[in-house]
Amino acid sequence: MIDKHVLLIIDVQQGFINERTHHVPAAVEALQEDYEHVIVTRFNNPEGSPYRQLIGWDRFTPGSNDTKFAFTPRKDAMIIDKSTYTCINKAFLAKLNDWDTRIIDLCGIATDNCVLKCAVDLFEAGRVPRILSSYCASHGGPDCHEAGLLLLRRLIGENQVI
Repeated sequence: MIDKHVLLIIDVQQGFINERTHHVPAAVEALQEDYEHVIVTRFNNPEGSPYRQLIGWDRFTPGSNDTKFAFTPRKDAMIIDKSTYTCINKAFLAKLNDWDTRIIDLCGIATDNCVLKCAVDLFEAGRVPRILSSYCASHGGPDCHEAGLLLLRRLIGENQVI
């Protein structure tokens, strides 16, 4: 039986939706009902961030249309605002401990960066991340999505990419 305890939906936001990712919002919205707990992340790119300073990327200013969800999170979903690739920290891991779970299903945008980073961080924290590949995409296109899946299989295990 597949554990459906915790679902982590990563950065399914208006600014990441394009022809390569448009299928993700409706899919993850429907998926939420299958889980006991749902966590949803929202990426923000504040002034002075490394994204602005090092790669010259200035979208996703806090409060902008880019940062708005492209789906409706479940009413009891935990919303986490983040300004880095990952949401995994001590508070996040403590919440998983409260829920008594080791297995976390991940989905969202983008497979090749934020989904990958969260999965690796969970793996390194002794958790079992499972990537729901049909519920992930990359705004960079299918090649970036497939590259992310390739790296995830290598980094967290072939059987962890579903």
